[in-house]
Amino acid sequence: MILAGDVGGTKCNLALFETGQGTLRRVVHRRFVSKDYTHFEEIVGEFLEQVLESGLGGDRGKITSAGFGVAGPVVNYQVRATNLPWLVDGASLARFLGMERVVLLNDLAATAYSLELLHTSELFTLNAGTPDPHATKALIAAGTGLGEAILFWDGSRHIVAATEGGHADFAPRTDQEIELLRFLKKRYAHVSFELILSGRGFRTVHDFLDPAVKHAGFDDPAADPAPEITRLALERACPVCVQTLDLWTALYGAEAGNLALKTLARGGVYVAGGIALKILPKLKDGTFLRGFTEKGRFGILMEQIPIQVVLNEDAPLLGAAAQALGGAGT
Repeated sequence: MILAGDVGGTKCNLALFETGQGTLRRVVHRRFVSKDYTHFEEIVGEFLEQVLESGLGGDRGKITSAGFGVAGPVVNYQVRATNLPWLVDGASLARFLGMERVVLLNDLAATAYSLELLHTSELFTLNAGTPDPHATKALIAAGTGLGEAILFWDGSRHIVAATEGGHADFAPRTDQEIELLRFLKKRYAHVSFELILSGRGFRTVHDFLDPAVKHAGFDDPAADPAPEITRLALERACPVCVQTLDLWTALYGAEAGNLALKTLARGGVYVAGGIALKILPKLKDGTFLRGFTEKGRFGILMEQIPIQVVLNEDAPLLGAAAQALGGAGT
């Protein structure tokens, strides 16, 4: 039995997988609200208690390996979570689980390792392009934060490299985006792409476009306004929300294109994360692709790069489980 975790700023997903006939099968899955816990081991303990009580295989003696994808850079076998006051320590987790070692990965690296395990039905093609299967690939995922990863071809397989590219400087392209940068500079010393291309970015863009327009969810400081904004935009019920989603999606495409250019990702770009699934109709309408391909004289090259949306929300868990099974990872 393999214990796998996807540790994010909003939620932590934990699951048990079993292997058979060369595949990983999920046996049990639980979701936890990250902010309700003071440290990650508390969640792991509660998960194991739940599955043990349910009789679904939570006996610690049956767990032979474990892998965890965590939102943040892995340094010295530890991750100081980017959007949580947590230090996730691999050695401490191994002791807690009674194992010699656990696999600790950046969450986007975990997702990247899942890509070769996904079925075609778990991917939606935004741009067919002209794929080169032995070229570099890239992965981008907006959620609580903005994650990016690179998959380099080593001659026999793709090797995953984690990055913190989501925290790179926001690069405006239009007069409107320049004004957005000025707006953000009044609030933040450093304006990264993640400030916009994340869940909290929808309210930020909405306030930039028209701060006078408010919605019901805006009055609750504990509520996430992103679902309301995106829903009203997709329903075309609020003009400001429509403009917000337009601008947000164009910038998402632009940053995905930036990543593709920097890595020459002719093998393809994958778009993952919870937001992509929620706004998939918008991603399909061409706004994302225009942002991706509008790169001056490199526009033709960009049009040749395949773009696929990852439809399986459990991809980080699957990748973490696969790496735990293979014993790879920091």
